[in-house]
Amino acid sequence: MTFEGLELRSHIGADGTLRIGLVTVRHGAPGPGDVIIRVEAAPLNPTDHYLLTGPADQATMTASGTRERPELTMTIPAAALPFVSRRVGISMPVGAEGAGTVVAAGAGAEALVGRRVAAMAGGMFTQYRQLAARRCVVLPDSVPTARGAAMFVNPLTVLGFIETMRDEGHSALVHAAAASNLGQMLVKACLADGIPLVNIVRRPEQAAILHGIGAKLVMDSSRPDFEHELGRAVAETGARLAFDPIGGGRLAGQILAAMETASASPDGAYEHYGSAVPKGLYIYGGLDRGPTILELRFGFAWRVGGWLLFHFMARAGAERMAGLQARVLSEIDTTFASRFTRTVSLAQVLDPEVFGAFQAKSTGEKYLVSPSADV
Repeated sequence: MTFEGLELRSHIGADGTLRIGLVTVRHGAPGPGDVIIRVEAAPLNPTDHYLLTGPADQATMTASGTRERPELTMTIPAAALPFVSRRVGISMPVGAEGAGTVVAAGAGAEALVGRRVAAMAGGMFTQYRQLAARRCVVLPDSVPTARGAAMFVNPLTVLGFIETMRDEGHSALVHAAAASNLGQMLVKACLADGIPLVNIVRRPEQAAILHGIGAKLVMDSSRPDFEHELGRAVAETGARLAFDPIGGGRLAGQILAAMETASASPDGAYEHYGSAVPKGLYIYGGLDRGPTILELRFGFAWRVGGWLLFHFMARAGAERMAGLQARVLSEIDTTFASRFTRTVSLAQVLDPEVFGAFQAKSTGEKYLVSPSADV
């Protein structure tokens, strides 16, 4: 028994050339406890973008190959090459999560044959994926494959934010770039859980999207009164923890400054070292890979760090994560529903126009890869 299909790979050469293309992968009969999934849907998440392109200069992108086996080539600047030196020469599979039908199973996993399952196993931009059966979540008949394919990265990130907030003793949140697919899920989850949430967007139309789903506090950073309104919202909610997917620019410092202003002594007393109230901000993405600018207007009781779903999952443990996944499945049609702008095949991912569109990470634009469309 052999299953053969195409798989999307990203490869960096020693000369700094990045190549993204399709390779043929063959799977024999699965071993004990393993299954082979025919992957039918895999969302293209921001977390996949960096593995696809690394720090490559996309202005250098060229297309080659054939219609069935297209290839994209880009150049990584010499100064950035040391940061990806450990993956040089390695053909990297891409795609954090996906879903499909189990077509073969090893001993102990035979009951899954023919079942639709979802998994966050990496390497899901492929026509056939072999993995341990224990990593699969069986999808109920009522859950479409495409929706089940997106049940991990964004929903678990949202719940990870809320769990982190509670673990650290906070009771409200600030979220930047809040009109994203993930941001809209966070709005719904916080409304359901009664958590005050301050949302930051960059344009009036993004604010309208969030107000339309029930968000109460939406701050538009393009407005001249943004910092004043942000300070008011932070004071109103008591939010002292923020999650920021942007990273670069002044926004992180503005958020911390708003928290500092809201934390000032109520009797107006001068605090030479600023408020002692703890204030924190996590950067969990990299929409802007420029410098993070912190103008020190917020005393010394603050911290800025990185947050990654996979690190949170390791800390949370299997039992806690099982409970969060159960919640996602129970709310997959409401709080955690994903909507896709376009469905593309593996080969279409490497169309320069399509590739550029999803790399732009535009609000409301979410792509679904359908690997089986290439079969």
